Amino acid sequence: MSSFQDFKLPGALMRALEALQFQSPTPVQEQAIPFGLEGRDVIACAQTGTGKTGAFCIPLAAKLLSGKPTDIALVLTPTRELAVQIEDFWKQLTRFTPDLRSACLIGGLSFSQQTRALKQRPRLIIATPGRLNDHIEQRTIMLAQTHFLVLDEADRMLDMGFAPQLAQIAKFLPASRQTMLFTATWDGSLDKLAQKYLSNPERVSVGSTARASDLIDQKIISTTSQLKNETLMSELRQREGSVLIFTRTQMRTDRLARYLASRGIQCGRIHGGRTQAQRSYALDSFKKGSTQILVATDIAARGIDVSKIAHVINYDLPRAAEDYIHRIGRTGRAGNEGQALSLLTPEENGEWRQISRILKKSGSPVPEIVKYVSTPENAADAVEPPPPRVMRSAGGNRDGGFSENRRDSGNRGGGNFDNRSRGAPRGDRGGDRGGNRDRGGNSNGGEGFQSRSSAGTGAPSGRVIRPSGSGKIIAAPRAAY
Repeated sequence: MSSFQDFKLPGALMRALEALQFQSPTPVQEQAIPFGLEGRDVIACAQTGTGKTGAFCIPLAAKLLSGKPTDIALVLTPTRELAVQIEDFWKQLTRFTPDLRSACLIGGLSFSQQTRALKQRPRLIIATPGRLNDHIEQRTIMLAQTHFLVLDEADRMLDMGFAPQLAQIAKFLPASRQTMLFTATWDGSLDKLAQKYLSNPERVSVGSTARASDLIDQKIISTTSQLKNETLMSELRQREGSVLIFTRTQMRTDRLARYLASRGIQCGRIHGGRTQAQRSYALDSFKKGSTQILVATDIAARGIDVSKIAHVINYDLPRAAEDYIHRIGRTGRAGNEGQALSLLTPEENGEWRQISRILKKSGSPVPEIVKYVSTPENAADAVEPPPPRVMRSAGGNRDGGFSENRRDSGNRGGGNFDNRSRGAPRGDRGGDRGGNRDRGGNSNGGEGFQSRSSAGTGAPSGRVIRPSGSGKIIAAPRAAY
């Protein structure tokens, strides 16, 4: 198929695709969409960033338009961010078909609002397994008319332990349905999943899911745990454009974000321990370019569509070698070149050997290891300042500074803080709650970690990383604290 017109889609969908400037289907779309339109079960295996969302949303919309008005489609995803992204694409795809409403059921958002959305009888339901089961238990949703099921990023759902939730959901689905399964990798566990939920599926495989894109320039630097932050700072100074940094755990994500803030570098952070509002704010800021650096766990390695990420940095190597491909696949997308950097410590040599084997087996280039050489200038630049003073008074923090607040009221200044109090909230008036660990509010809603700000204004002062006219990451001189 050289054009979407060859699929003979409804006119309203064709107009939407033209508005989206979709002219030619990607390889996975070219192979999967015809089977989807025929009503066949489908297994599609392709790398991230190959257009899998369109490969199932387009046939779903066509089938819903041509079917009964009571038919429902269900898309299950492993992460909240992916669910939101799918709904965003669905709304653009159905802009000329207002009857194809959708509801997004994910944790971290209002259950009652989702219940009200379900009462509007949406034709597409996009959900994470846990929240969908919550609605099933509360009897706020009926799945008897769900004749179309999509399991997106199925391998990731199994990795995250969603198999029991999928089995529970399947009890409420009609036996006669069309099921499509999309994945970036394949192993024996997915064979069992496919046998359980699909019937005589057509198989679509595009490229090698273990091969790194030729558009990605890979680099690996050998360092030590003690010099890792210094190595990172040295590399950040040399890079232009947006940077996505991967860490291994939630705690390390917070710690690295806090360290970058101490060096005057504003960044967002995403991991499973943050609220949905905080995660959405961080991702939106990164997409819009107001935040150039995003620190994340592997929650951001799959399905997060941020265009033109210039650099991916593996601050920690992933535990699973396959995740290396998914991580660096966040750059070098849509024909754009990208750079991927990995920081290798002696403790991670085993992980790198596994990654190297996968790269060699798939025919991907294996980067040579370059040893980091510390310099006095880099060492001085990377020194972490002393930890902030712990405040235990009863009043609120009004200076907007970077502090650890254990007091009884909220932070009014908008700076980064770590609030462990149980006091009455001030309310989150700006969207994100920064580093707040309870219900206390950040009245300015600034994202996550940023440099110290002047009293009462929330405006950053001191050393701040900001884009220059060319997009290069530069630093203003450090102010005395």
